[in-house]
Amino acid sequence: MVDRVPVWLDVDTGHDDVFAILIAAHHPRLNFLGVSSTHGNSPQIHTTNNSSAVLSAVGRPDVKVYPGSVKPFCREEVDTPDIHGPTGLGGTTLLPQPMNNIVHDVNFLVATRDAIMAQPPHTAWYVATGPCTNAALLFSAYPEVADHLAGLSIMGGAVGGDFCPQISKEFGKTLGQAEGFGNETPWAEFNIYCDPEAAQAVFSNPVVSAKTTLVTLDLTHQCLATKEIRDRFLGSEKPSQLRLFLHEILTFFAQSYVEWFDVYEGPPLHDPLAVAALFGYSSGIYEDDGDRYAVKVVTDGAHSPLDSVRGQVGRTIVKKVEAGVDGVAEGVRIPRHLHTHAFWDVLEQCMKTADETTLASRP
Repeated sequence: MVDRVPVWLDVDTGHDDVFAILIAAHHPRLNFLGVSSTHGNSPQIHTTNNSSAVLSAVGRPDVKVYPGSVKPFCREEVDTPDIHGPTGLGGTTLLPQPMNNIVHDVNFLVATRDAIMAQPPHTAWYVATGPCTNAALLFSAYPEVADHLAGLSIMGGAVGGDFCPQISKEFGKTLGQAEGFGNETPWAEFNIYCDPEAAQAVFSNPVVSAKTTLVTLDLTHQCLATKEIRDRFLGSEKPSQLRLFLHEILTFFAQSYVEWFDVYEGPPLHDPLAVAALFGYSSGIYEDDGDRYAVKVVTDGAHSPLDSVRGQVGRTIVKKVEAGVDGVAEGVRIPRHLHTHAFWDVLEQCMKTADETTLASRP
């Protein structure tokens, strides 16, 4: 056993990734190993710089950032500047400049492998909050990493229907869905849509899938950053620079959901829930339903503005599976129930720790 869970974070840093970085950086039960960047919310050059700048903002410039994939495995990059702005972190004037913690002379796959393999067996987690390109390449190039990991947590996918019946049906309707529940198409969630072949490679790997927790839109749509939550993060006293920064990006993100999805209550905070999966069952954030699923990704279809051309590409199709031989778990774990108040408490505590860290580092 280790005192703190080692975690490697693979990100396409936009607004909600900021909070994933914040938790990885300051939760007392996590040991932040490093960051790899990928295409997704913005081109990789921006997600790399954003990751470095956010680590500075939260007081962890010691964590290294390794530039990763610039495009999907076998498709062109998806260009979507509307939700997050052209650089991936629109709407703030308080983002610091990138630091010298971006590493260009070590390949990101080598850095990831070395960091994970240096941990005791079955202790480290790999968390992906963007497209699965980097993860698929890692397990292909270094299959020993899959055996060594304790787990893989992915933010991605959308099931829809009655998978999470506690979600407001009206919220689904505002996103234009019927049976589906995607945010890129009526069927597909953005991260899986960007690189469906990479996602399918991960979910079809039996060693990896048995260790995987998939945080879908069905879960994250239970976690809306309402105005009350956004104001809570400012605090009751004079807000710190960090809290003002976080409030700015949440305000921008909320407006994006108003403009593009007609969602007025607040934006879902998708990505930090993938980090919370590392401790969420024991901390009261997730209910321990324990259900596991075989996950298949639809790869037929083109990346196109026309739904008639792209069809259901990027859709995640899930089928519940029972425990394997001798009760050994098979399939991907997909949590369906969330206690948001517990999550907000964790996020608030990480903010307090970040405030203390940044204050202590000032001359």
